[in-house]
Amino acid sequence: MNNRALPLTQEKISVPFQHTDNNEKSRYPVPDRAGTNVYLDDTDFQQLLKIYMPAKLLTHLQPHLTRLGELAGAELDELARQADSNPPTLQHRTRDGRDKQSILKHPSYVEMERLAFSEFGLAALSHKSGVLGWETKMPAVAKYAMTFLFVQAEFGLCCPLSMTDSLTRTLVKYGSPQLISRYFEDLTSQDLDTLSQGAMFMTEQGAGSDIAATETLAQNDPKDPQAWLLSGDKWFCSNPDAALAMVLARHEGGPEGMKGVSLFLLPRTLPDGRDNRIEIVRLKDKLGTRSMASGEIRLRGAKAWLVGELGRGFVQMADMVNNSRLSNGMRAAGLMRRAVGEALYISKHRKAFGASLIDMPLMRPQLSKMMLSAEQARTVMFQAAEALRRSDAGEEGAYALTRLLTPLLKFRACRDARKVTGDALEVRGGCGYIEEWSDPRILRDAHLGSVWEGTSNIVALDVIRAIKREGSLPIWNLHLDQLIKESKWHPQALYQLAQARVRVNSLIDSVVNNTEHEEVTRQVASSMYRVTAVVAMAWEATQYESIRRMTLAQLGLIHQLSVQDPLKARVQPDLTCLFEESQSKGRVETVNLFN
Repeated sequence: MNNRALPLTQEKISVPFQHTDNNEKSRYPVPDRAGTNVYLDDTDFQQLLKIYMPAKLLTHLQPHLTRLGELAGAELDELARQADSNPPTLQHRTRDGRDKQSILKHPSYVEMERLAFSEFGLAALSHKSGVLGWETKMPAVAKYAMTFLFVQAEFGLCCPLSMTDSLTRTLVKYGSPQLISRYFEDLTSQDLDTLSQGAMFMTEQGAGSDIAATETLAQNDPKDPQAWLLSGDKWFCSNPDAALAMVLARHEGGPEGMKGVSLFLLPRTLPDGRDNRIEIVRLKDKLGTRSMASGEIRLRGAKAWLVGELGRGFVQMADMVNNSRLSNGMRAAGLMRRAVGEALYISKHRKAFGASLIDMPLMRPQLSKMMLSAEQARTVMFQAAEALRRSDAGEEGAYALTRLLTPLLKFRACRDARKVTGDALEVRGGCGYIEEWSDPRILRDAHLGSVWEGTSNIVALDVIRAIKREGSLPIWNLHLDQLIKESKWHPQALYQLAQARVRVNSLIDSVVNNTEHEEVTRQVASSMYRVTAVVAMAWEATQYESIRRMTLAQLGLIHQLSVQDPLKARVQPDLTCLFEESQSKGRVETVNLFN
């Protein structure tokens, strides 16, 4: 079934899965999706881009999206597999006996760096004009759309991409004109020989997410009044050999707690060409993202420059962290799309007990649940990217909305990705447990999302912080009201949604106004995310007349936001589809939903 609106009849439909029984690969003993163009194969993604991206820009990017989709389904995926199997190593000395540290990367990883930073300019396209031949810098949605395709093959490298992008954004926003002039061009270079990749050195062994407990010390440089000397250990530093890093440190003589923490720009090589006093103690042996190096850093009086105001380090770093969290949610959405794509392909082309897996009663509900999580993440990703664009343009209320949608996406999408990638592995069966397939790598990588840039509890608390400090709640409700106004809802569904919103806002109120109810903060984050996704997916479905998307929105409304008796047997309900056409004269399609 395509995404065109169906003729208005009383015909019952269910969540659609398109069969391709005549596909040549269906004759293979084990279905293999390798070689699929992940952009052209994803018609929903193509339709969504028409909603969220300016038409002229989308037309311009079509050949680049198509090429990246082709690479992600074939060559890039193989490079990612090789890099994952050959992680980087730390070399402490040169072969001629000099003490000089370097990280040795597998050629496959270096080639992926070329594709990401150079050919597609993924870290630069939202910062300067001319990338991919576009006359101005592109909106955030272009960056996330391109990287959404890239991450379906390679997750690890997307961390250096995100940090380079986020560091550049933070530097431009808070850095001095001298620092911006010195480093901007190299941060946004598409030439690997001149590119300066970025990193973020924040975590300490004893502090973790408690930034107020930061112990790394910043002292004035007696030889340079504009510079500072940093001393201390940073415990978990991804991309540790990056040319530039944003570092949190406690300035000497400052107050205790958060107000004594400042933000500094730390170069690996000093302006005069000397190596800075930075030591990589060791590389981490990680569960996932094996292609990309993470390590422990020791600073021994390393020279750095203050970024922004003294004592405002956490507030300024939060901008970089929030940008990285949005990117993290996008990556979770990409991983889920890869997992769903694999699971759908297998279920269409794998036969067991005389039937295709997709035709089996238990398989279809399992696939629909996976699809729902993946599509919800993609929708909230696009909503957050659009809010960020409006915020950067200075639109009133957009910053507050961005500050709320970002932790919502990071919290729920990253948790959902762990489940969806695991379920996709199960759909492939025993082969899914074998390293020559993508499933183990994607599953391992998915688990990092709930840890990077704040654990689930930390990010859920940030949702409440956005509500209290930024006044995000009324902005969020107004945003939902506007989306509903621009959508076509059936009265029955609209009533169910209204009831759900009352319950969610009551839950929010109980936490915001009573610290004793903090234990339900995670439920607040999940419910707000799901309301956002249902409303926005119904709006999207109206924009391009998609019965498929509206049905998925209804799945979220019924199975995630409606009160149900857990002990009562669930019956597949016949409910009116949310979609209505203006020429329907009151008639609507009926949807047969399954659990």
